[in-house]
Amino acid sequence: MANERENVRKEGTGNERDGNPLNTENSAGGAQGHDESPEVAPVNTPYDESQIQVLEGLEAVRKRPGMYIGSTGPKGLHHLVYEIVDNSIDEALAGYCTHIDVDILPGDVISVRDNGRGIPVGMNEKLGIPTVTVVLTVLHAGGKFGGSGYKVSGGLHGVGSSVVNALSEWLEVEISRDGKVYAQRFERGNPVNDLTVTGASDHDGTLIRFKADDEIFTETTEYEFDVLQKRLREQAFLNAGLTINLSDLRDPENPVREEYCYQGGISSFVEFMNKARGHAVLHPNVIHIATTDGDSIAEVAMQYNDSYNENIVSFANNIHTVDGGTHETAFKTAITRIFNDYARKHGMLKDNDASLKGDDVREGLTAVISVKLKDAQFEGQTKAKLGNTSMGTLVNTLMNEKLAPYLEENPQVARGVLEKSINAARVREAAQRARELARKKSGLASTRMPEKLADCIWNDCDRTELYIVEGDSAGGSAIQGRDRNFQAILPLWGKMLNVEKARLDKVYGNEKLVPIVIALGCGIGDDFDISKLRYGKVIIMADADVDGSHIRTLLLTFFFRYMRPLVDEGHVYIAQPPLFKVSKGKQVRYAFSDSERDKFIAEFGGNADVQRYKGLGEMDPEQLWETTMDPAFRTMLKVELDDAAAADEAFTILMGDKVEPRREFIEKNAKYVMNLDI
Repeated sequence: MANERENVRKEGTGNERDGNPLNTENSAGGAQGHDESPEVAPVNTPYDESQIQVLEGLEAVRKRPGMYIGSTGPKGLHHLVYEIVDNSIDEALAGYCTHIDVDILPGDVISVRDNGRGIPVGMNEKLGIPTVTVVLTVLHAGGKFGGSGYKVSGGLHGVGSSVVNALSEWLEVEISRDGKVYAQRFERGNPVNDLTVTGASDHDGTLIRFKADDEIFTETTEYEFDVLQKRLREQAFLNAGLTINLSDLRDPENPVREEYCYQGGISSFVEFMNKARGHAVLHPNVIHIATTDGDSIAEVAMQYNDSYNENIVSFANNIHTVDGGTHETAFKTAITRIFNDYARKHGMLKDNDASLKGDDVREGLTAVISVKLKDAQFEGQTKAKLGNTSMGTLVNTLMNEKLAPYLEENPQVARGVLEKSINAARVREAAQRARELARKKSGLASTRMPEKLADCIWNDCDRTELYIVEGDSAGGSAIQGRDRNFQAILPLWGKMLNVEKARLDKVYGNEKLVPIVIALGCGIGDDFDISKLRYGKVIIMADADVDGSHIRTLLLTFFFRYMRPLVDEGHVYIAQPPLFKVSKGKQVRYAFSDSERDKFIAEFGGNADVQRYKGLGEMDPEQLWETTMDPAFRTMLKVELDDAAAADEAFTILMGDKVEPRREFIEKNAKYVMNLDI
């Protein structure tokens, strides 16, 4: 999960409740209920043929980079590295590359070196320039469009290298091929010299160095080692025997180096994921099955553990298909059918018993699905979903021909998994009964709102907000200080259930969670319907201390596990109350950090009164409005999901019942802790 500031806090303490408080957040309407659109002045410039522009070459990439790399934020920045590494991976898939070295150099320069065949350097007959120059300057140019250079590849669109070049301040390529070393330099996509021979070489391979252009990546050009580490380790798992070295050399005195090489391939991947989460496995050996059909390959590695959640990741040509596709759908359908067939054949399910559902069979499953094919069809350049129907057929065949016999040959494994699945079905049925009971007892299915909810007047989801507030005292101040037109307040008391340690039947009817579910109006779990959400912003407002952090985390865990679309669609926020009130006479400043406090003290000449807020209850209604609730002045963090798998792992480690993984996480990350509240 990633947090993003909703808006920049402005200095001042004015109360805007009588104006239009939502204008600062691009929301319609104000406290008076006006919803008027400003008049748009007509454009005086004539609209004729002179206004039509044709973007040539890499100019289109620089004008619309998001179309090619998804964004110009941190995600897009790291995507540049992935595009170059993917080309080296394609050389490994072709059987020519065994080592890839990725270095983060001082100044956040990226260096990627492989020992593949080297990009061709001969003259391109059509364009009359060296082929490597074509690859780096012409969109949709590459060796992956049906030629004999690659049987399978991840980079099918032929835009990866040229896009990276276009979005770099500079890029240098060095090719070792046919006993010679060739080099060329580019700046913002344009060659600044010709391809030249710079020396001799006794090996083949490609070296690309580039620096991301800060004119494009205005947010940051600084790479995160952990982000690159995750991706490159993943690639090493997917290509058994391939060695990938990652080095962070930005601090010459403290270099960081990691080497990844896994002979077990995706079986090692499954073992790694289970170990990282601290899961106890139900069977010691990973189930690994694979099949081929011509140039197409499908393989699956899977292992069950004692957790309540599934963890399935899929890949096509080494590209993580985060939105699944035909291969993942076929796997889920097949595994449900095969386990149901086995259970009925061996009497674990009777004729009158309902069949196990997919969620039952996949509870506690960790699986990796990897397919490789010649003409992969992805949805968009970011390759989030595989569309080839043939791979669904191949995976289905694989499961029928390999998994079904495996279960027959390993009855102990099959029975252990099925016992867990049947228990999961019973829990699901118990949860259904608990849900119906909760509906009757608490009004989940009715329109009756929770007793403690102070609702707002407006009922437009696009304009309303729900503050979930820690404690009755702070809740009372929030109710008095709010703008009742669009701000609803729901006070909480005590700590709620940690849903990571509870099964579904314990969640329904929980006295702390039910009021939240009723207030939001969109249901929970299988009944969740985002279209019924009553508030566009769900804001967690807790004290800035350890207990407040715990409450925020418990709520985020609940939303992630049982109301996931709330997070996916950007409805969840975290309020940021100030830590200090700095005053001198009638002058008042609110500080959100120690450094900001010291800044305000200095502005007041070093002589000021400082009040440390230990909790929201210490603020009167007016202060709470001015600092934390007024859209014109408040600071909020928007909770966003950048990496679902990483978020799932974090919740499992930090909120689960296994102590050892949590201890390892704390030991690894303790050095990054700031403003420790002790």
